[in-house]
Amino acid sequence: MRTHRWPIATAAATLLMAAGVAACSGAGGSTAIGTGSTASTAGQKIEGGTVTIPWVAATPNFIFPLVPATNSDGYNVNLSSPLWPGLVYEGDGAQSTVNSQESLFSSLTYSNDDKTVTIDLKPWKWSDGTPITSRDFTFTDNLLKANVPNWQDYVQGLFPDDVKSVQTPSSSTIVLNLTQSYNPTFFTEDIIAEIPLLPQHAWDKESATGPVGNYDETKGGAKTVYAFLQKEGGDIATFATNPLWQVVDGPWKLKSFSTDGEYIYVPNKDYSGPDKPTLDEVINEPFTTDSAEFDALRSGSSLTVGTLPQNDLNQITELKAEGYDVATQPIPGEAGIFPNFYNSQVGPIVSQLYVRQAIEDLINRPQIVSKIYDGYADPGNGPIPVGGFSSLLSPLEKSGGPYPYDPSKAIALLKAHGWTVTPNGTTTCADPGTGATECGAGITKGAALSLQLLYSSGTTGFDEQFAAIQSSEEQAGIKVSLKTEPFNTLISTVGVCNASSHPASSCGWQLVYFGYSPYDLYPAGDGLFNTDGADNQGGYSSAEEDNLINETEYGSSTQTFYQYEDYTAEQLPQLWVPLSSNIQVYKSSLAGYAPLNPFSGGLNPEAWYFTK
Repeated sequence: MRTHRWPIATAAATLLMAAGVAACSGAGGSTAIGTGSTASTAGQKIEGGTVTIPWVAATPNFIFPLVPATNSDGYNVNLSSPLWPGLVYEGDGAQSTVNSQESLFSSLTYSNDDKTVTIDLKPWKWSDGTPITSRDFTFTDNLLKANVPNWQDYVQGLFPDDVKSVQTPSSSTIVLNLTQSYNPTFFTEDIIAEIPLLPQHAWDKESATGPVGNYDETKGGAKTVYAFLQKEGGDIATFATNPLWQVVDGPWKLKSFSTDGEYIYVPNKDYSGPDKPTLDEVINEPFTTDSAEFDALRSGSSLTVGTLPQNDLNQITELKAEGYDVATQPIPGEAGIFPNFYNSQVGPIVSQLYVRQAIEDLINRPQIVSKIYDGYADPGNGPIPVGGFSSLLSPLEKSGGPYPYDPSKAIALLKAHGWTVTPNGTTTCADPGTGATECGAGITKGAALSLQLLYSSGTTGFDEQFAAIQSSEEQAGIKVSLKTEPFNTLISTVGVCNASSHPASSCGWQLVYFGYSPYDLYPAGDGLFNTDGADNQGGYSSAEEDNLINETEYGSSTQTFYQYEDYTAEQLPQLWVPLSSNIQVYKSSLAGYAPLNPFSGGLNPEAWYFTK
């Protein structure tokens, strides 16, 4: 469910770990770059020190970990995850496995034909010394049951809908009785992993001055508590001072938060987990563009870590002279352009599969990988990255996906469906109607294949990629106009558009690209490609897609997953594009930095330390 927790919008410019942190295609660029290693920095360990991390294009605006559905800024998860991690810690040494050492559970077992999940908690404590108990889980569960779908991670039918009852036979044991059998891998890695335990003893309040009680145990009380916590969670001025947010169970506490987007972590000295922070502070510093961030890196003084833009690969020698090391880190996810199926002007056009196929046939993904990203990018063959989840990558995606670059095929498709194709001009519908050789339902005679693409500003790679796509589409007379907006503006103006919600105020967009969608350990498509999914931005809907997604969640057959994967790749709920790899830059004296953990948000500064 990471796609819901870190919605597509997350990636548009992410932690400048970021113009698109992705799984590397393995194509290899012209510049040799190391892969990084936690043991890459030798020397004597130093206690303390400050790390400064750059972020580009957007900053958090919400701290309560149950982010509302109306707030799609994935940066909020970057802010809250180090404070309130999920019940299951994802990634073990940056591998796609559960890290039981860092997780809150001591055991997690399935029984009763995988309809019952028993979770035993470790004897860990909140930062105020109060034990973490099963009551903290029921508090989270009660809040969500009373308030979905006002939760960003909510997917209809999944948690908490699929929990028939919760039992707490002891203060350290939770028993979930599910409504049906699930694939244990999916349920653990995509559902339980996204559920944080919340401090009932400190947060079960209906107002700032009111007492703590058991208000969550009634539906009305749970609604009042949830509304109070969400209101407090959006008050940026009090992020670092509100007593609520000082009670954490993660390795870090928030020291300060500035309205300009800078925020600072300090260690949670009472953290129960094994990786207790060594650093004194972690400073998160905002930048408006990747070039501004790179200039700060090149100065060799202000930033400890960062990202090297692909067009600056020739600066590696200079950066090493400034005391940095360079490495790549694959992050599993998918990148795509959302077509708006409910746009009043172009919705009928992009709803035609053959139109989406023609657009995709004209995206020269191999050339973008080679020329723009110098080989450091996933090719974007479909919903599963080539460089990640190798056991779940279908033969079709391995071979390049269903839509290799083919301009002649694109032109033939359009002509066969009643369009007058005008290369380097504007292609128009000549034969309206719903017949096999006509343009399709809702498309009028003379309608133009002209689309506007919105994407986040500030990243050079995005500018070059979409300029290349714009030029390539002209071969079939498809006009793509480009418009950039700051990331915060983009996510505030572009809404989720579907059969039940497509207001003109937020659904006037035609095509939009936010960046990549990061996956959990199990790369399910729920919420992203299913009907009414929280991050199904353009409203794609297919009963077959919904059924295939469900089958990957209820069973564990690899062949079933391949069927889902190939159907999604072929149906183009998004237009697939390459996903640039993250080329990391970090101080040579910083140990434990690389590789980053792609499943926990990429940032694990509790494992970092300086050496001499």
